[in-house]
Amino acid sequence: MGSGKTFTHILITGASSGIGEALAAAYAVPGATLSLSGRNATRLAAVAESCRARGAQVDAMVLDVTDRTAMAAWISSRERARALDLVIANAGISAGLDESGEATRRIFAVNLDGVVNTVMPALGIFRARRRGAIALISSLASFRGIGSAPAYCGSKAAVRVWGEGLRGALAPEGIGVSVVCPGFVVSRMTDVNRFHMPFLMSAEKAAAIIQRGIAANAGRIAFPWPMLAGTWLFAALPDALAGAIARVLPKKN
Repeated sequence: MGSGKTFTHILITGASSGIGEALAAAYAVPGATLSLSGRNATRLAAVAESCRARGAQVDAMVLDVTDRTAMAAWISSRERARALDLVIANAGISAGLDESGEATRRIFAVNLDGVVNTVMPALGIFRARRRGAIALISSLASFRGIGSAPAYCGSKAAVRVWGEGLRGALAPEGIGVSVVCPGFVVSRMTDVNRFHMPFLMSAEKAAAIIQRGIAANAGRIAFPWPMLAGTWLFAALPDALAGAIARVLPKKN
């Protein structure tokens, strides 16, 4: 893992594919305990077996992060099994162009409520012992809303700003908070896109960047840097100009 803090019990939501799967593999080393959740039982079981083959102890649970009660019970049970020291709220969805009323509610339920349902039980645990680390997976899409994905951008913006606020609030208590803002990463979510995705990155490379950032207690882990720079510029433009540019951007499928 390199320099920085190491972790022995890592809990990851959305671990059955994409960045979550790659993070599980990255943290799967002898002596580590992984608590993994996801919605697809078959894929989650395969990830768990792969991590066990790498020497980690793994507990995998099929869960919907929108179920507040189930999430709290699961996190509490995993803490009893072995003290948690890193919780990664990774589960997230995109509905592509179908951001109808129900799809919008589902996006916010998973991307925002699901993160809250993961973080709040962990906070109670970490505050009691005055140590621990939390990572919230946001997106570079959080810096400016675009017309083809307003719910996705909005949900990720809420996660980013909440996480940034939590970092300042929890630092005096010895709890580290990292907000992760990836660009395009190969996953089931991006596989459906039919437009050119600049600086598209493998999930394994993204996981390595995230892992290093969390170990260093970085407040914001945003990448790749050329896309981050472009995102900053886009967000800083006057609204009329940014809106005009957003209208000609490729639409999500």
